[in-house]
Amino acid sequence: MISADYGTVELNPRQQAMLNLVHEQGFVSVEDLAQHFSVTSQTIRRDINDLCSVGLLRRYHGGAGLPSSVENVAYQARQVLRPEAKEKIAEGLAARIPNHASLYMTLGTTTEAVARALRDHRGLRVITNNLNVASILADNPACEVIVAGGVVRHRDRGITGEATIDFMNQFKADYAVIGISGIEADGTLLDFDYREVRVLQIIMANARSVLLAADRSKFGRNALVRVADLSQISELHTDAEPPITIRRCLEEHGGRVFVTDS
Repeated sequence: MISADYGTVELNPRQQAMLNLVHEQGFVSVEDLAQHFSVTSQTIRRDINDLCSVGLLRRYHGGAGLPSSVENVAYQARQVLRPEAKEKIAEGLAARIPNHASLYMTLGTTTEAVARALRDHRGLRVITNNLNVASILADNPACEVIVAGGVVRHRDRGITGEATIDFMNQFKADYAVIGISGIEADGTLLDFDYREVRVLQIIMANARSVLLAADRSKFGRNALVRVADLSQISELHTDAEPPITIRRCLEEHGGRVFVTDS
């Protein structure tokens, strides 16, 4: 028995184990769950439907995640969530950035994967409010790293605040490499922290091209704060074909979709 939004419900052992996995990882795919429990995808989808119907999970493209729209998965959990997908996305995105380019790099574990994929680039000028990104790229003598001022968040070493906004507004970069918490079907880009969002909006406004790195778990995922919409994105780099509404919204405004090899 477990307490849910609609009273107390009884879960079978597999459903309880699924719920535990989501709380540990933040997101689980149908494919991974079917393999983990040695059952069919149809069985997993029925379990997800049951758990969603009582408010214990939220259905996302290709899987399920936590239902909260006001609190993100902990940074430590996101670090180990779908690392192979993030690595592939990062490799594809990094290949799109030429040597001797200027770029903003924002907060997020996928953005940090992109930083690792850029370590062999030459002549980059990277402006970032992410101390993890700065640390990754600082060992490359052919890369200049410019770190924003502001308040450092302990949980993920991100820098935010009014000073960060003022700092970012001084530059005009070739690219902005950004992550996001959720992409709604209508193309709205969402995040959880309004202070982080204000920095992100300034970065997007001051970049000639905006490259969004987002794995499949972000499609349809809910979050509290509106960042922008897909009309402001130049390229979406992901690991699965996005829902048709998302692809159409991007392409109608001249954006492109890059789906990495599995």
